[in-house]
Amino acid sequence: MPTSKSATAEDLLALESQVCFALAVASRRVIALYRPLLEPMGLTHPQYLVMLALWQHKQLTVRRLSQLVSLDPATMSPLLKRLEAMGYISRRRDPVDERTLIVAATSQGLALREQALAIPPAIRSRLHMDTDQLRHLHAVLTEVIQNSDPEQ
Repeated sequence: MPTSKSATAEDLLALESQVCFALAVASRRVIALYRPLLEPMGLTHPQYLVMLALWQHKQLTVRRLSQLVSLDPATMSPLLKRLEAMGYISRRRDPVDERTLIVAATSQGLALREQALAIPPAIRSRLHMDTDQLRHLHAVLTEVIQNSDPEQ
């Protein structure tokens, strides 16, 4: 039976060849690695991302926080309410512009940072990747994020 050129060439639609598939599976699995590390702090992965941003920037507007963690404001609102109910963040209106909501970590939220310091080494160990490999992976993924930004 003769083989056509298309049958012998790599199948462009093969599942295992799809970047979207590899990214989706890797994303789910890596986030799953965080769950047992975040549970003792009472955090979900999106809440952890918010806390990371607040530990880095001290206080942020909801709009800027949404941009940094790549979550839409509608998703942010219930997430922030839960963090506030846990005592990890405070929300207040900007005295200059009442329409703007400012979010900051509370002392209880800032104390979580000490516990969180154990997370990056645990993830690195679980992935069996050294710091240089993770930096390279991060750089490549950051490029993917930038190149796939619909606003560019």
